[in-house]
Amino acid sequence: MIVSPMIDAGAAGILGLLVGSFLNVVIYRVPKILERQWAAECAELAGGAPQEAPPFNLVTPRSLCRQCGHMIRWYENVPILSYLVLRGKCSACSAPIGLRYPLVELATAALFFFSILHWGATPAGAVWCGFSAAIVVLALIDWDTTLLPDDVTLPLLWAGLIAAALRWTPVALPHALWGAVAGYLSLWLVYHAFKLLTGKEGMGHGDFKLFAALGAWFGWTALVPIILMASVIGAAVGIGMKLSSGLREGGYVPFGPFLAGAGLTAMIFGPGSILAAIGL
Repeated sequence: MIVSPMIDAGAAGILGLLVGSFLNVVIYRVPKILERQWAAECAELAGGAPQEAPPFNLVTPRSLCRQCGHMIRWYENVPILSYLVLRGKCSACSAPIGLRYPLVELATAALFFFSILHWGATPAGAVWCGFSAAIVVLALIDWDTTLLPDDVTLPLLWAGLIAAALRWTPVALPHALWGAVAGYLSLWLVYHAFKLLTGKEGMGHGDFKLFAALGAWFGWTALVPIILMASVIGAAVGIGMKLSSGLREGGYVPFGPFLAGAGLTAMIFGPGSILAAIGL
């Protein structure tokens, strides 16, 4: 029996809703987990006794309302549907639930749908679903915290190289390898040149690793379109936030979300379309 590509894509979209729900947990908890690890390491280096703390990971404890501590029941955690039924409010205290939660679920579902519709129910389709999920996580963690965790960027980099080696992406392995090298070194050089000239750090090391990962997935020839699009969008958003007094303390806008957005654009439309979109 031949299964329609739309049915495969629809099933992937439903899976994307579920994965998106889990990504919301990842986006919130990974920075908290890292903070705990850093605090424990600092205490150990200072010679202090490790403090006992309840388990906190991606599974434990169960999700709670941040306002009243109400434990989220399974039927209050159904992607999209629960948000609509609850009218975007906690069932216990009526505190608002952020609109970003269902938006992340919808975005992940759309990206999974696209990946399977474009590449089919194949290993290639699966790895691009994984790429999409990682990019969503990195973009939002960086926006919230200005962190790009190695626990996500480095597996994304290796996955791009492995996918190229297995021919699950259209990029030959040598191009993927040099894309990773060029992606990392280019931003590393920009970082050190900016620091030498101004005495300030213009970006974090996580940006180097994310750009290296994008180089592994799209090849070295895609790096210029990706960095151009990320820079143009980043500058536009930064100017808009400054005019609206929306900049965070220190006037810093993380670059990772714009790299991530350019990466998703390259996945959907192709790197060449980025140059066309900005008139080059």
